[in-house]
Amino acid sequence: MASPAEAPPPPALVNISFYLVLCAQFLSALADNALLFAAIGLLMYFNAPDWHVPALQQSFIVAYILLAPFVGPFADAMPKGRVMFIGNGLKFLGCLAMLAGMPPLMAYGLVGVGAAVYSPAKYGILTELLPPARLVEANGWVEGATVAAIVLGAILGGALINPGWAAKGLSLLDLAGRLIEPKFAILAITGLYLFAALVNLFIPRLPIDHRLPQRRAAFVLRDFWHTFVLLWKDPLGQVSLAVTTLFWGVGATLRLVIIAWAAFNLQFGLDQATQITALVAAGVAVGALAAGWLIPLEKSVRVLPAGIFLGVFPVLLIWVHHFWLAAGMLFAIGVLSGYFVVPLNALLQHRGHLLMGAGHSIALQNFNENLGILVLVSAYTLMVKAQWSIHTIMLLFGLFISGIMTLIWRRHRLDPVH
Repeated sequence: MASPAEAPPPPALVNISFYLVLCAQFLSALADNALLFAAIGLLMYFNAPDWHVPALQQSFIVAYILLAPFVGPFADAMPKGRVMFIGNGLKFLGCLAMLAGMPPLMAYGLVGVGAAVYSPAKYGILTELLPPARLVEANGWVEGATVAAIVLGAILGGALINPGWAAKGLSLLDLAGRLIEPKFAILAITGLYLFAALVNLFIPRLPIDHRLPQRRAAFVLRDFWHTFVLLWKDPLGQVSLAVTTLFWGVGATLRLVIIAWAAFNLQFGLDQATQITALVAAGVAVGALAAGWLIPLEKSVRVLPAGIFLGVFPVLLIWVHHFWLAAGMLFAIGVLSGYFVVPLNALLQHRGHLLMGAGHSIALQNFNENLGILVLVSAYTLMVKAQWSIHTIMLLFGLFISGIMTLIWRRHRLDPVH
C-alpha cells in the first residue's frame, strides 16, 4: 500500500487541510507566546522570587525532554489532527488551572506537556499530507506563521497584562472584583487555545503510519533509543538534526545576548532591548519564506554556508553603536537563520518519515533541540556569572556558530539526498 507521501489526498483537500493546520498552528503559537508574558505578570503581581521568571521557561521545556520517548509514538498512533486537538486541550487545561489558582510554574508546566504532545503532530502531519516536493515550501509557511505568532504574541501578551486594558476588559465582562487583573490576560489566552482546538477538529483524518506494535514503557524507551541512533547514523538525518539542534540552542541564547548587548552598546532599557529582538524574528519569517520558494528538498544541504556566514554577525555587532545599522544586521541574522534552517527542517521530516515515522522523528528533534537550548543557555549563564564582558561572549558565540557549521558543512557537503 502506498504511503500518504506517495499517494496524497486530492489537491483541493490538501490545500484546505494545510490551511487549517497553518491556522491552528498560528493560533496555538500566538497563545503560547502571549501566555509567557501573562504568567510573568501573574508572578510579579504576587511578588514571586526573581528566579521564578526564568524557571517558567524551564518548566515549559522539561516536558519536551522527559516526554520525548512517548509523544512521538503517540503522535504516530492516531490521526495527527486529533493529536493536535489533544495537545491544545492540555494547554487549555493548563490555563484553566492557572485561573483556578494553581502555582504558575506548575500550570505552565502543564501547558508545556500540551506543547510537547502537539509538536510532533503539527510537523508530522505535513509529511503525511504533502508530497516531498512541497515540504520545504510548507515548512516555510509554518515557520513564517510561527514567527509572526512569536512577534504578535509578545505584543498581545504585553497589552493584555497592561493594568488599564485589563481593568477595562474585566469591567466589560462584568468580572471586576472577582478576577485579578493579570488573570484577564490568561482568560483571553484560554479562549485562543479553545479556538485553536476547534480548528483542529476540522482537519481530515489521514491514514495512521508507523504504529508501535507494543505500548509497554520498556518497549517504548528501547524503541526511542533505536530511532535516536538510527536518525543520528543516517547521513542526511545527522546533518539536519545537528543543524536544527544548533539553531534552536543558538536562537534561545541569542535573545539573551541581544538584550545584554543592546543595553551596553545602544544604552537601551529592558523594554527597548526586548522589543529589538523582534527584528530577528521578522527576518526569520522572510528567510523561511524565501527558502520555501527557492530551495527544493533535494538541494537542502546546499544552504549550510548560510549558517557559517551567520556566525559573523554577532562578532560584527560588537562594534555597532547606531540603532539603524543594528536593526539591519539583526534583521539579516534572522533572514540567514530562516533561510538555512527551514530546508534542513524539511529534510529532517522527510528522512524521519522514511526511517521511523514523522511523529517519532519530530519527538527526537524536540528532545535534541531542547537539550541544545539547556546546554547553550547554561553556558551563557556561567559566562555571565563569571562576569565576562558581553563583547567577549559575542565573539565566542559567533566563532562557535561558524566553527560548528563549518564542521557540519565539510562533513556532509558531498552527500546527495536519497
